[in-house]
Amino acid sequence: MSNSIQRFSRACLITLPATVALSGCLGSMPVQMGTASAKTPVTGSAGGANAQGNNGQLERCNESLGTLAVIENQSQPWYAQLRSYQLGSTVPLVRLMVQQSNCFVIVERGRAMHQMQQERALERSGELRQSSRFGKGQMVAADYSMSPSITFTQKDAGGIGGALSRFSGSLGVLGSLAGSLKFREASTLLTLVDNRSGVQLAAAEGSSSTTDFGLWGGLFGRHGGGSLGGYTNTAEGKVIAGAFADAYNNLVRAVRQYKAQEVKGGLGTGGRLGVQGGQTPASGR
Repeated sequence: MSNSIQRFSRACLITLPATVALSGCLGSMPVQMGTASAKTPVTGSAGGANAQGNNGQLERCNESLGTLAVIENQSQPWYAQLRSYQLGSTVPLVRLMVQQSNCFVIVERGRAMHQMQQERALERSGELRQSSRFGKGQMVAADYSMSPSITFTQKDAGGIGGALSRFSGSLGVLGSLAGSLKFREASTLLTLVDNRSGVQLAAAEGSSSTTDFGLWGGLFGRHGGGSLGGYTNTAEGKVIAGAFADAYNNLVRAVRQYKAQEVKGGLGTGGRLGVQGGQTPASGR
């Protein structure tokens, strides 16, 4: 371990009690401080078009662009890796950001759909009160689908953390903190698809690392949503939350300037790249 790391570590151990989270000593690292004081890019609440305790850096729209379902492909390798860090589905995280932004209205297409269908089945069976009004024609269509994905970067994740862990010895405070950080960077992708045509309307990449939390810090809310679990109170979760916040901001900026792509002759009529003997307009040139 280098002399600079030794001096850095000794200063932390001298100036702070072992029971205090070392946010000052570790600087830009996303330190776990417990849910009540978690600093994360995604926090607060949303009710209708109103948001409370939201991060001021999240983009916001004056009017909604349509209804949106968030669809997570849990068969992808990135989801298995996410679960290995004891992190749950990304859907609640993304949905909270979306509603706080007021750019889209969220519609349920996940597990709660089963409960919705059960209530309708109870009405059909005659078990519900006559005034329950669960009749047909009330569900709102999802205009768009949004799909999240994650790429993890583990390079150098154990660098300074491993050194601090070895130095901490019996105190275990630095060791437990360093041990909780399995990766230092994450890159996320959000895609937006039109449900009627199947056309991808927008895609945006976002990224975050342990060094980004100083940038977000002054604007993070101090009361993380309990339903977000590890995304508000673990180092890995905070890095991922930051990457999704970045991706969502990039997507909103793109759709604000949205202009539909056009293909001569119309979408899905064969395109401009025909083949010899084909049946499309371009093939007959």
